[in-house]
Amino acid sequence: MNYKTLFTAGLLTSALAFSLPASAETTLRISLQLPLTHHLGKNLMDFKKEVEEKSQGDINIKIFPSAQLFKDSEVHQAVSSGAIEMGVISLSQLAGTIPAVDIFYVPFMFPSQDKVEAATQPDSPVRTLLDSAIIETGVRPLWWQAYGGVALLSKKKAIKHPEDMEGMKVRVFGKTLGEFVTAVGGAPTSMSGSEQFLAYQRGTVDAGMTGVSAVGPRKLYQVMKYLTLTNHADIEFMTIINEKTWESLSAGDQKIIAAAARKVEVQLRNKIKKIESDAVVDAEKHMTVIRLDKKDIAQWKKATTSVKETYLKNSGPLGAKVLQAAENL
Repeated sequence: MNYKTLFTAGLLTSALAFSLPASAETTLRISLQLPLTHHLGKNLMDFKKEVEEKSQGDINIKIFPSAQLFKDSEVHQAVSSGAIEMGVISLSQLAGTIPAVDIFYVPFMFPSQDKVEAATQPDSPVRTLLDSAIIETGVRPLWWQAYGGVALLSKKKAIKHPEDMEGMKVRVFGKTLGEFVTAVGGAPTSMSGSEQFLAYQRGTVDAGMTGVSAVGPRKLYQVMKYLTLTNHADIEFMTIINEKTWESLSAGDQKIIAAAARKVEVQLRNKIKKIESDAVVDAEKHMTVIRLDKKDIAQWKKATTSVKETYLKNSGPLGAKVLQAAENL
């Protein structure tokens, strides 16, 4: 072989090396509404670490926290359309499409952590029914994320009894939670979690519903004085992935992602009791925390009995199946 041939071969080799990617890396972006310091942010960081280690860097996870890309009300549409590969959403954000997801907001349907855990297991009839309906919207739930129980925030006066909410404008994040407020004489106002702080600060609303674990990371204690631990509903989040993106992944990558998702789901579910307990202790440093006794809870249950019937009316046949499955737990 002469020098000219060797030179030409060398150019071809160099051109091919330049044109081909060094690796078949897959990048998956995740939109998160909360800061990385929140337990959902930490949960995503655990997922990122697990996936990147197990894939030896072939799968790259990029997290965009604090609603940098999308508000929580926009995430489902963003993921289903393919604008972003993955996102974290509150289950309630699907209520417009799948009203049955609001089963977790039917007052006192899940009064204990044990019942919440039973309902959210991957093979639970409640979760199986809901996951199947969610996949039909173009996104796939990868794992459910425990967020904790719903609490009430207020500024001008403490809320302990149902009549205390009469006439109040109350921030909610779901239609069924709105029905709860209406049942006790309040006026519900739906808004995203990222909008809470300014709404409380400006007095746009008098009170609000949120998860106890959000009070610290969102600094809500700076703009609200009272925290009432009603625990009348359970907040569930989930990380979803665009279904077409999921189907485009290799079987090996799907296996790595699914295993990591299950691992971090279990870790978070096991931590949630302590997370909430620690959050309450922290809140007590800045706010007045009101706890309800059995007599108080009985009053709230009686005042909100209409919400269950409204849920059944709004959620149709799927809702009836989900409610029955929940009551059978």
